[in-house]
Amino acid sequence: MKQNDQIKKIIELALKEDIGKGDITTLATIGKNKKAIGKFLVKDKGVIAGLFVAKQVMKTVDKKLKFKVSINDGVEVNPRDIVAEVSGNARSILSAERTALNFLQRMSGIATAAAVYAKAVSHTKAKVIDTRKTAPGLRLIDKLAVKIGGCDNHRFGLYDMFLIKDNHIEIAGSITNAVEGCREFMKNKKKKFLIEVETKNLDEVKEALENNVDIIMLDNFNTEEMRKAVRLINGKCKVEASGGVNLSTIKSIAETGVDFISVGGLTHSVKALDISLEIIPI
Repeated sequence: MKQNDQIKKIIELALKEDIGKGDITTLATIGKNKKAIGKFLVKDKGVIAGLFVAKQVMKTVDKKLKFKVSINDGVEVNPRDIVAEVSGNARSILSAERTALNFLQRMSGIATAAAVYAKAVSHTKAKVIDTRKTAPGLRLIDKLAVKIGGCDNHRFGLYDMFLIKDNHIEIAGSITNAVEGCREFMKNKKKKFLIEVETKNLDEVKEALENNVDIIMLDNFNTEEMRKAVRLINGKCKVEASGGVNLSTIKSIAETGVDFISVGGLTHSVKALDISLEIIPI
């Protein structure tokens, strides 16, 4: 499914969840021909993201609504900034308001966090990447926000690359067995996927290296262990650091020489950016 079609489906589900059989309060209190302008007002400092989704929400409710963006996605915003305006039928605007804001606030919160993390490692080669720790059903939305904020995406799901984790290794019997299984899978399917292996110590790093994998994940290594692992790997494959990453640790992790640092907190515990829709009747 194409990205635009996925976003459309997500929006339609969100609107159905919120509006259901009808916005009874708006239908009861607002005349069907009333017009209004809604201004998207930022109330906190951050990075705006998701205006294209908010626009699509409004247009899905009422294609006649006009939506004008005044500050583009990815731009730093400050309190009292007006990032966009919507105008047209007041009923339509009120019915779409909460769904549009839910997407805009969440995406802006993720983008704001991503921008802070990206800046923290900007003096190194390391790239901050997200994880699969996203809101169920909103992975595409969450990952788009990560990109808008200046970080990168890891795999989108279980289908687009191999990531051999500790439980896979435990059941398969070894890293070698698990990697061989992945290569046999690709041979049978006649498809190519990257192979990443999660490691817990230097012995596992050595075994992963011997199997010529594409990426080695250093899971919960301390910085000294990371440096040793990076020296051992010596550019033979990419290196990802994972586990216990936050803003107080990420700088020292990046300086060990890893290529990627995965941060689940970008999406799983994001603080929404405070944005409201100020509506004026016309």
